[in-house]
Amino acid sequence: MKKYLIYVGLIVVGLFLGKMLFTNSSTNDSTENHSEEKTNQMWTCSMHPQIMQPEPGDCPICGMDLIPAESGADGLEADQFKLSENAMALANIQTMSINDSNNQMDGNTIKLSGKIVENEDAISVQTAHFGGRIERLHISSEGEKVSKGMLLARIYSPELYAAQQELLTAASLKKTQPALYNAVRNKLKIWKLSEKQINNIESSGKPITNFPVYANVSGVVSMKMVEEGNHVMEGTPILKISNLNSVWANFDVYENQISQFKKGQEVIVTTNAYPAKEFKAKVSFIDPILDNATRTVKLRVVLNNRKGIFKPGMFVEGKVKRIMSSAVDKQSILIPASAVLWTGKRSVVYIKSTPDEPIFEMREVTLGSKMGENYEVLKGLESDEEIVVNGTFTIDATAQLQGKKSMMNQNKSSKDITEKEVVSRISVDSKFQNQLKVVFDDYIKLKNALVNDNSDVAKDAAGLIISSLGKVDMKLLKDNTAHTNWMTFEKEIKSSANSIANVVEIEKQRGHFIHLSSHLTSAIQLFGVNQEIYSEFCPMANDNKGAYWLSLEKEIKNPYFGDKMLNCGSVKETIE
Repeated sequence: MKKYLIYVGLIVVGLFLGKMLFTNSSTNDSTENHSEEKTNQMWTCSMHPQIMQPEPGDCPICGMDLIPAESGADGLEADQFKLSENAMALANIQTMSINDSNNQMDGNTIKLSGKIVENEDAISVQTAHFGGRIERLHISSEGEKVSKGMLLARIYSPELYAAQQELLTAASLKKTQPALYNAVRNKLKIWKLSEKQINNIESSGKPITNFPVYANVSGVVSMKMVEEGNHVMEGTPILKISNLNSVWANFDVYENQISQFKKGQEVIVTTNAYPAKEFKAKVSFIDPILDNATRTVKLRVVLNNRKGIFKPGMFVEGKVKRIMSSAVDKQSILIPASAVLWTGKRSVVYIKSTPDEPIFEMREVTLGSKMGENYEVLKGLESDEEIVVNGTFTIDATAQLQGKKSMMNQNKSSKDITEKEVVSRISVDSKFQNQLKVVFDDYIKLKNALVNDNSDVAKDAAGLIISSLGKVDMKLLKDNTAHTNWMTFEKEIKSSANSIANVVEIEKQRGHFIHLSSHLTSAIQLFGVNQEIYSEFCPMANDNKGAYWLSLEKEIKNPYFGDKMLNCGSVKETIE
């Protein structure tokens, strides 16, 4: 019996030690896991879930204590967001592997856009060498070809008529008063009459009433400056004649490209009119003065045009080999300009985080030289990554609406986490800005209707926005980047306005107003409307993710809540 008691005691002791051993091991594992979780722990605000900080503290918006952020059901990291395949198709979002992008581009070539203009060294202005009235103009329109010695016009000149009579009188006295005779002849020569013309007048014995004007040079009439019946003074321009046997091709070179060019450098010129042909030329001139409006300088090449291939006004493309430096090698990463967004001092792109799923996040990059429609990336990307190359602004708007880090909502610190940064403006025609302002004015009507909780007026205002958008002339945008971006903005603004116009529930209208405001804000920041506008923000809107809107007044009148929380929000930015 005693023996059995000993065995039972040993078993109990063994079980106790085993429990202690495994409990300690489990505790250690739990501690390690907890430590690892703690390392990756993010902190958020229960009222403002867009706030994400790596350490506990107070909410920068409302001052409440931050709480540990729970992992999302989708398992995404703090700055990642996901789009459905349908949303990507509707927004025409396209991505490209950086490796594929570089394989499609020649890293040693810079592409330039240019235009054919007249060779100013071969332009002549045909002037009236004596005053009078144009009785007959033999040139009917610009573009007519003229040859040297061709009759251009006939002018009645009382002064010249009197001078011819003096010649006939002096001719009868040339033996007795040769000095007077020679003086009269020289006077006519000053008016550009030839020896032959003077001799013909003298031999005929009659002055010419309507005196002929002949072309001094051969070429094409590029400007007609007078009409029949006009009175002209001595020296008045009549026609501008251009010799198009040679023309200039003027190219725009951006500020950060200037170091890549020098006089005498070879340029390969192509044109859409003759896509299969290449024309070789050399850089003849680089403008020493930078255009402050476009931040470019003019680069010029002279083209032989004896066959009349190039027409002034024709668009051309130039290809120039890069000047390689030790700081830039042939393995540089190049990405399309359409992939880049600019926010003040920063340049950002969106990368596809997961190859098999449409999951994206923003990435800040450091850019080098612009090469045609591509940018060199010095820092921020790896060659095996995939980037968004079309629909970039739509992606950014999605990130903003989901409370993720975006171009407009860069998480810099807990104090300015919701601050917007200024988007670098593209220089566009003032007519385009005026047309965009009409769209903005209709937007303000929509905003005011939502402030006043009036869904019927909101529907009408949305219809006005659609109408105004249809009157915006996209042809005014000469820059390819501006053109591409506006196409995206127009599509999204129109889609949101249509949605507002087709619903009667004001809460649904306010939901679409979030998207409309996001894209219109980006458009106005990019193009400008020559008016001071306030960008305002409510942290409670959009299911506590926060939402922006535009206003003409600093006073907060919230379109997302109306009378319920009319003064909720703050001014975040002044758009000049």
